Amino acid sequence: MAGNSFGEAFRITTWGESHGAAIGVVIDGAVPGISLSEEDIQKELNRRKPGQSAVSTARQESDAVSILSGVFEGKTIGTPILLMVPNEDHDSSAYEDIRDTPRPGHADFGYFCKYKIRDHRGGGRSSGRETAGRVAAGAVAKKILSEYGIDLVCHVVQIGTEKADADLLNNLAVGEIKERIERNPVRCADPAAAAIMEKAVLSAAKDGDSLGGIVEGRISGVFAGLGETVFDKLDADLAKAIMSIGAVKGFEVGDGFAAAVATGSQFNDKFMYDGNEVITKTNHCGGILGGISTGMEIRFRAAVKPTPSVACLQETVNLKTGQNTTLAIKGRHDPVIAPRLVPVAEAMAAIVILDHLLRHKMIETKQES
Repeated sequence: MAGNSFGEAFRITTWGESHGAAIGVVIDGAVPGISLSEEDIQKELNRRKPGQSAVSTARQESDAVSILSGVFEGKTIGTPILLMVPNEDHDSSAYEDIRDTPRPGHADFGYFCKYKIRDHRGGGRSSGRETAGRVAAGAVAKKILSEYGIDLVCHVVQIGTEKADADLLNNLAVGEIKERIERNPVRCADPAAAAIMEKAVLSAAKDGDSLGGIVEGRISGVFAGLGETVFDKLDADLAKAIMSIGAVKGFEVGDGFAAAVATGSQFNDKFMYDGNEVITKTNHCGGILGGISTGMEIRFRAAVKPTPSVACLQETVNLKTGQNTTLAIKGRHDPVIAPRLVPVAEAMAAIVILDHLLRHKMIETKQES
């Protein structure tokens, strides 16, 4: 099975299934000499793990990570880092009824058509549980980026039809958003909107249904000149990274689709000097032009679909009997994916930025006193 690895100079390979013994990631290309502990990784995994609130699945996992290689005396040594997270609270019995019945909105049907076999327990390899490995790898990438003044955050700006105040968010720096989003279960930096969003999610869950949302990413501290102009565009790699997250169905950089209704004179970001530094007066392009960073804050948005595992009766087929049938999905599932997708999107964005920095040899071995 191909497609389990991502990145070039900083390369990750995730492994494991939802209801297997464990999941994890192998990281190759981590800068030597960076201080790294299990606690550094655990704090990010804790943001992603299930059972955090009424708007997430009731599955209880400690997601306790172990570093099995690549770190010596508290520092990275440049060899592959193997991170492992045990699966402790998986109940496979709820999935026996759908062994031969593909769930609408899931990867079940396509996976079976491609491989003629699949682990039906919780979605197996195509489960959102796989993202724990990404978050663990992203924690390492974030730690390295922080050494070079690069910071990033992802946050929920919409759930269902409820939207955060765009003017409020635009006036918040990355650090302020990071602090605000951990104060509510939907990870929205607008507290008034967050309260409404939470009520909407709980209402949908009560009806056995789910909601989608939009997650915004913001990256500060990236200097001008990162990325390439053809196939290795920085925004193209960000798109692949974010779109590789199972629930993401749309992606835009900067003003994105709003560009379609703007004129060139409206959309173009005018250049100016700020002291000796060249900046743009606006940032419609989201910090990337022609595939290369401009030095302005990088911004992107991802459309997250509603959780496909819903208790409502849905039409499907039985691949064994060749008949039409219906199902109501059992088990424990998130009524909304967007809040738990936040640390996953952050991880993938961090991996892309670090990978490009290393590919362009803009980061060397960290020398610490």
